[in-house]
Amino acid sequence: MPPVALPLAQPVLLPSAPCGAASCGTVGSASAGMDVFNEEVSLVITDGFLLISLLLAISAALVVADRSGRFKLLKYVPGFVILYIVAALLNTFGVFDHDGGDITVVGDTLREVMLPAMILLMLFKCDIRQIIKLGPKLLLTFAVTAASIIIGFIISYLILHSSLDPEAWKALGALNASWTGGSANMVAVQEVLQAPENVFGYVLIVDTVLYSFWLLLIFSSVTVSDKFDKWTKADMSKLDFTDRVSAEEEKPMTLSSIFGLIGFALLASALAIRLGELLPEVGAVIDGTAWTILIVSVLGLAIGSTRFGKTAGSNELATILLYLIIGIIASGSDFTSLAEAPLYLVAGIIVLLVHIAIMLIYAKLTRTELFSIAVASTANIGGIASAPVVAGAFNRQLVPVGVLFALMGTFLGTFLGLWSAQILSGLA
Repeated sequence: MPPVALPLAQPVLLPSAPCGAASCGTVGSASAGMDVFNEEVSLVITDGFLLISLLLAISAALVVADRSGRFKLLKYVPGFVILYIVAALLNTFGVFDHDGGDITVVGDTLREVMLPAMILLMLFKCDIRQIIKLGPKLLLTFAVTAASIIIGFIISYLILHSSLDPEAWKALGALNASWTGGSANMVAVQEVLQAPENVFGYVLIVDTVLYSFWLLLIFSSVTVSDKFDKWTKADMSKLDFTDRVSAEEEKPMTLSSIFGLIGFALLASALAIRLGELLPEVGAVIDGTAWTILIVSVLGLAIGSTRFGKTAGSNELATILLYLIIGIIASGSDFTSLAEAPLYLVAGIIVLLVHIAIMLIYAKLTRTELFSIAVASTANIGGIASAPVVAGAFNRQLVPVGVLFALMGTFLGTFLGLWSAQILSGLA
């Protein structure tokens, strides 16, 4: 009987022998299929549109959570700071791939266009005519407050610069812009100076921590205002501003107002960028981006004194742009070297101590009341969100003064931040 095992035995030897075309094709197809599957389930983001969509979704969730009032954390930590931390952590853990896709190009392009538009919209409510009505004494108090903060940064940098990052002066210039204006000014200066993302992340955290502490201290000072005013021998009769400044009634947003603001802001941004590129560079910080910011800032200040400046929705649109810009910046940040952050916290504390000392001397020499000092300080360090609240804590009729102080900071903060960065760069 002829053997029948040999034909069945041949397939057993196939793995150790050269495979046929069919079997190789089968194995190759399976391997390719697994590669495709692995790519499909990968959590790494390389697409720029997906990155922007994710940042907007996180921002929307934070704003909704903040408005709901059910999350106590958001009462002390601004939503955009949480956005920065979340986006930076995602980048630290490798979720954002800046080399394998177009997220860097998309992010940089959008940030370049949105920043001037955001600043322009922020300044729509800044009416220079109302600011002039405050009178010379209050304007002097605001100027001394801003100057004391800049001096604080200079002293702080002189003490710590040998222990900080070589480019720390850029990040401190951005922090100075925040503490003489607001978050929008901080982002604007960061866009001009391009401080390392991780160092910028440190000062953003310092900004949040010390701002919360400072606001608590300012609110606590209301209880000692009488004693302070008695110590400085302040003339309280000069605090009647009801006939000099007034709060504007906010009109409801409409489709035409939103379309008008978006169209005008983006067109003005594009034209300002083009014009800024044509102007010459001056020094270490004044380049095309700085010129662009200057152009839109002056334009926004001019519009603030017109009927167009009262268009409803400018603050809301500017806030959306602010969140997205901060998210884009954070997507390039890395927290692996977070151990350096305490040094920047010490730098911020030194700034505040110098600020306190100078303002106490100023108040005593000029017989200035605590209200003016507190509101001017909050308008610089806190911005538009907190200055009116602090003013109202002293006297509800003085809320418009807090608003105008904050708007002054919104206009001046970027330039003061760039100026201080120029000084710090000379000390590096």
